[in-house]
Amino acid sequence: MNQYRPFGDLQGSRLMLAAFVLALANFMVVLDMTIANVSVPHITGSLAVSSSQGTWVITSYAVAEAICVPLTGWLAGRFGTVRLFVISLIGFTTFSVLCGLSTSLEMLVFCRIGQGLFGGPIMPLSQTLLMRIFPPEKQSQAMGMWAMTTVVGPILGPILGGSISDNWSWHWIFFINIPVGIICALAAIRLLKPAETDKFRLPIDAIGLGLLVLWIGALQLMLDLGHENDWFNSTFICFLAVITVIGLIAFIIWELTEEHPIVNIAIFRYRGFSISVLSLAFAFGGFFASIVLIPQWVQVNLGYTATWAGYLTATMGFGSLTMSPIVAKLANKHDPRALASFGLLLMGIVTLMRAFWVTDADFMTLAMPQILQGFAVPFFFIPLSNIALGSVMTSEMASAAGLMNFLRTMAGAIGASIAVTIWDDHAKVARTEMVSSLHTSEVQNTLVQNGMTNETALGVISNLVDKEAMTMSVDHVFFILTLVFIVASLLIWLAPKPKTKVTGPSH
Repeated sequence: MNQYRPFGDLQGSRLMLAAFVLALANFMVVLDMTIANVSVPHITGSLAVSSSQGTWVITSYAVAEAICVPLTGWLAGRFGTVRLFVISLIGFTTFSVLCGLSTSLEMLVFCRIGQGLFGGPIMPLSQTLLMRIFPPEKQSQAMGMWAMTTVVGPILGPILGGSISDNWSWHWIFFINIPVGIICALAAIRLLKPAETDKFRLPIDAIGLGLLVLWIGALQLMLDLGHENDWFNSTFICFLAVITVIGLIAFIIWELTEEHPIVNIAIFRYRGFSISVLSLAFAFGGFFASIVLIPQWVQVNLGYTATWAGYLTATMGFGSLTMSPIVAKLANKHDPRALASFGLLLMGIVTLMRAFWVTDADFMTLAMPQILQGFAVPFFFIPLSNIALGSVMTSEMASAAGLMNFLRTMAGAIGASIAVTIWDDHAKVARTEMVSSLHTSEVQNTLVQNGMTNETALGVISNLVDKEAMTMSVDHVFFILTLVFIVASLLIWLAPKPKTKVTGPSH
């Protein structure tokens, strides 16, 4: 096994350079998921549109990417893995230029869709190619490098986006992709040619593609617009939910009976793949929910600036960077299910620590769970990815990586959306309960005696109650997320013990 070398001329420094190029390309795409989040106020101000319209800059990218990620396996079979990777890089870079040059919201949203369509395959393709170019005993370390970029990207996105928008202009959040995209495309053409896969004249599954676009589009719109439209009290949201459910069922039935499906759902026949991806979906749903909630809560309640909220989020980067290569080595020697379960339980403990936060918490109290979370993420992310890809045949790896990344992305979106809704709804309940038991007149009289007017005193009390209600609510959400991580840590034991050290059967 140790003598096995997939591609003879990809060894030593050339192999490491190829791995770096693949990881860098993945990092660029993952970074773009979150880099625009904090820049929306700058973009809406510049293009003279409302903030709710501005969120389409984020969602249009997410929808296009979510649609394209599961198509990766089919596209790789049609055009070849390396060729598709290079085409995706060129397309992504071109649309990044056009995003930066956009002069209207319509143009920017259209170009973000283009960015998402070309960016979608880069993530699973970089994963697949890393698996192809490394010998089996080194694949776990390669996955560690890949996982590091996937975890650190969303953390650095808001910091970079905020700094660039504040100090230069929002256009540069897209222009910074240009040198990275060009370097990665040229390096991929030069280095990865030996790793090209065979091409097949696959027919286009037009109905499957149409159903995929329909249900993902409806689901994403439902998640984006649900909160502001009071969810299922809105006829439009109910209509989107019906389309999502019917579209998904029709899509699954069609893809299972189609001879050349656009998405290879049959991969779920592997128990190891299905269980590890389900566990990963739970974990990423909880992980992304906290990434969305914490910056909002510290800005609204504790008066943090966007930059400082970004710094707080980034404190988890140190642990992730430190542990990724270590976990990659451990995955070769120990049962990946045990490593994943440990990582997920640690995530549960970290989340439980947050469930006791108070309104006057200092920076270190908030940062400590973030730092510990940084150490926990590689422990579940790397082994779960390894179990999933190690459960399928080599020929199905591109399809499996595409499906895994798609479900992880969707789980993140769903988790964040549900968490924000629970946070808002429970804050209203907590506020009502506090007001009903509060002796407002006594507190108001005390404040008036200290020199405040009646109106000012009432305003101060109302503000305090609002802040406490939001803190109680965010603690409530973290209790729920703790349970999600515990469930994910137990789920993974339903997967069979991997037979090979990392990425299974070489067929």
